[in-house]
Amino acid sequence: MVKRKIDLSIIILNYNTRNFLKACLASIEKVKKNDLSLEIIVIDNASTDDSATAVRQLMKKNKHLKLIESKENLGFAAGNNLGIPKSKGRLILFLNPDTQVLTDTLVKMVEFMDQHPRGGAATCRVELPDGQLDDACHRGFPTPLNAFFHFTGLGRAFPKIMLFSSYSLGYLPLNQVHEIDSGCGAFLMVRRKSGDQIGWWDEDYFWYGEDLDFCYRLRKKNWKVYFVPQVKIIHYKGAASGMKKHSRQVSTATKDTKIRVARSSTEVMRVFYQKHYQDKYPKIVTWLVMKGVWLLEKIRLLKASR
Repeated sequence: MVKRKIDLSIIILNYNTRNFLKACLASIEKVKKNDLSLEIIVIDNASTDDSATAVRQLMKKNKHLKLIESKENLGFAAGNNLGIPKSKGRLILFLNPDTQVLTDTLVKMVEFMDQHPRGGAATCRVELPDGQLDDACHRGFPTPLNAFFHFTGLGRAFPKIMLFSSYSLGYLPLNQVHEIDSGCGAFLMVRRKSGDQIGWWDEDYFWYGEDLDFCYRLRKKNWKVYFVPQVKIIHYKGAASGMKKHSRQVSTATKDTKIRVARSSTEVMRVFYQKHYQDKYPKIVTWLVMKGVWLLEKIRLLKASR
């Protein structure tokens, strides 16, 4: 059994984003840490871009940096789960490699978790390179009604009306700390006790949706999930998947990867619905939801194939 000695374990799951990963690790080295004790565990998901070699080079100068190499791409959930038994922190931060950690983000987030003992998880402001909020860090659960308003555009048309914008929680003040349904896996600080209680990441999810499921299960166990906008990171979202407009020019994703991501991003909708909502709604609602997911999948596959 790993002896727990430190404040924070940072787990970074990497897949073919070597340059982003190196920049992310450099940003962690530069931020304020005060008396914060931490370790960094990089899990390489069978990358083919020499990511693991780059980390091994950095390990020569950084005694807090560790590497776990997977022989196959296990996906987000199973990949991150590899790091948990090896970690020593009382808090665990799941961090994407395509991020930059700024100023005193780590210290302030650890302080916040210490001040909020019922906080099972928390996220900071996750900001895109253009300064816009990454809306995945400030999510409501995708009930059929919430999803309908979101995908029909009504949520964007009426962002301050709770009925229409509960998918993105747009009616809540983005400059104040508050509870949310779900944060995103790009930056999610988790209390070890709460993660242990729910069994960590559900490996039925391969890519996308794991964070929603994780936070859903936390809240079912009466843990709170918080949004803390006073500190932030920058997220070059889509660097590994190639599915986001703002990162397509720097993405390392191949066409095959984009197609796989398109399939995964919609398959998780089916998995999440079947796990958490199917027994709560009439069969006609389930039929409509599955038809909607099927249509969305066709659209995303068409875009990914171009």
